[in-house]
Amino acid sequence: MSTAVLIDWVLGLSRRAKRLIALSFDSFCCGLSVLLAFYLRLGVWPSIDAIVAVPALVSIAIALPIFVLFGLYRAIFRYIGWSAILAIIRAIALYSFAFVAIYTIFGVANVPRTVGLIQPIILFLLIASSRMIVRLFLAERYADLWRKNSLPRVIIYGAGSSGRQLASAIRASNEMKVVGFVDDDAELWQSTIDGVPVHKPSAVESLVSRHTVSDVLLAMPSASRARRNEIVRQMRELNLEVRTLPGLLDIARGKVSVTDLRTVQIEDLLGRPPVKPDYDLVGDSVGGATILVTGAGGSIGGELCRQIILNHPGRLLLVDSSEFNLYSIHHELMEIATNNGIDGEVIVPLLASVIDDRRMTEIFAAWRPSTVFHAAAFKHVPLVEHNIVEGVRNNAIGTYETARLAQRYSTSRFILISTDKAVRPTNIMGASKRLAEMMLQAMNDAGGATRFSMVRFGNVLGSSGSVVPLFRRQLAAGGPVTVTHPEMTRYFMTIPEAAQLVLHAGAMTSGGEVYVLDMGEPVLIIDLARNIIELSGLSVRDCENPDGDIEIRVVGLRPGEKLYEELLIGDNPEPTSHPRICRANERFEPWPQLMPRLAELQRAIAAGDARETQRILGSIVTEYRPNSPMVDWIACASNTSTGFDHKAAIKLAATSAGP
Repeated sequence: MSTAVLIDWVLGLSRRAKRLIALSFDSFCCGLSVLLAFYLRLGVWPSIDAIVAVPALVSIAIALPIFVLFGLYRAIFRYIGWSAILAIIRAIALYSFAFVAIYTIFGVANVPRTVGLIQPIILFLLIASSRMIVRLFLAERYADLWRKNSLPRVIIYGAGSSGRQLASAIRASNEMKVVGFVDDDAELWQSTIDGVPVHKPSAVESLVSRHTVSDVLLAMPSASRARRNEIVRQMRELNLEVRTLPGLLDIARGKVSVTDLRTVQIEDLLGRPPVKPDYDLVGDSVGGATILVTGAGGSIGGELCRQIILNHPGRLLLVDSSEFNLYSIHHELMEIATNNGIDGEVIVPLLASVIDDRRMTEIFAAWRPSTVFHAAAFKHVPLVEHNIVEGVRNNAIGTYETARLAQRYSTSRFILISTDKAVRPTNIMGASKRLAEMMLQAMNDAGGATRFSMVRFGNVLGSSGSVVPLFRRQLAAGGPVTVTHPEMTRYFMTIPEAAQLVLHAGAMTSGGEVYVLDMGEPVLIIDLARNIIELSGLSVRDCENPDGDIEIRVVGLRPGEKLYEELLIGDNPEPTSHPRICRANERFEPWPQLMPRLAELQRAIAAGDARETQRILGSIVTEYRPNSPMVDWIACASNTSTGFDHKAAIKLAATSAGP
């Protein structure tokens, strides 16, 4: 029997049994101490006869009652400390008076009087050292057992390959303790897996009460959703937390945490390796400079700010019209600054809209930023289709006014965050962003101290309004996951990639460029939906798998959407110093020709005329080809002759968020 097994056996005994062992051992110590006292006195080992046996029995008869009286058997040996040692000293002191009186003061024939003096000292050493040795061997082992017993106790529902893999992962993690398997297969009942028994479903209640089970982990990737839901309902009746874990493949690949559901990693959906940043280039361009970020509380603007603050700007101006978004990003940046030894006073949160000329003028006049990253925009395609005037005012005119202020206050660089929807646009959002590009190209061509450039990229995974947050909400609700068309494709990138691209463009720009990221091949949205379902540990319900978990439902194109997105209008993109970033050659109208038409557009916007705004926008952005009728709320409500169906429009707007 190994030492560990022996220790575990002792720790598993009852308190009564442990006390009997301690009493027996102390009796042995009494006899041994008498024998040692005779040896030290005589110099030879005495024979075990009545001369030695009687003092040993007297020692036991005196010592054990005193030890009980002083509580030596109430102390838990593995926790013994100085208080217990003092109790032993007091007990041995009282014992010594009796033993010394008998064998030293009064004397007993054939027993040397010095034995009465030596034996209590030896007994003290034996009793005290035995307690310390027990503590040494038992305390650490008991702490390990206690930690294991204090772990959350769980049942794994499913004794198949997934359940066995999950049990192995739990043992390796030391985060839970598996007390049993439960399975619907009667052939597995009464068997064990790595020493853990497999039970029938009806035994769950007794397992819970016997082992104080807190969680049930479902490891049944092949079970239908209906069966899993039935199990969940049964477990909830027992006040158990039920967790559905991913399938065997994810477990075997080490992608599964035993304490949490596996959340979809954005990079898993990208279909290509993320673009690597050039930290030196970015650091040289923003370090020590005054940087202004519009739309700082948005997905892209916020990530820009996170990366900028780590490069130690002289001042970081956060501009956003949303109080909550501005508060959130400012609070987060202050934490980042504190954790990285950066002075938080360089971060300045400013409530402002880019279409508020007075407020934006105050900001530029006060700080005169050297670089502006213009991320403020309305980007949700159907929403802008329903609010044409405000969409164009914010995306196009807001860009122009901010760029004009950058010129007035000698900003060195102005970088616009654009979109692939600006390429041959079919919607107001894309057309307004293309107009913003054209204005900056024309302003840069006209000359001046400010260098204007644009960064165009596809859809950003995980940004507000994108498909990933929508799909996650739909998954949490049990489905269905909605896509607008089975053939719809999009280019995708991650939020960090988007921010890195913008920062690189700002560092590389000489003025007038439209930078585009090499985003690989476009992704079918229906494939993205399928991937996000399967990466969440669920299965797609379709004709081939009617018992699947989540349905993918096609709901039809919404106003302004097109099936395919593009990144380039012209051909022959030029390479740049970054291997994954290219420079597009896009046409634009010179500023003298563009300015009068821009003034005409501003008059239509000021009049709130959505139809005229759309017409003028189309005359400037000649590639704009709307693919749906006018759905602007105000325009359609004001013109009853159009036969506008409000209910149908509301349904179109609310069907799903677009990529």
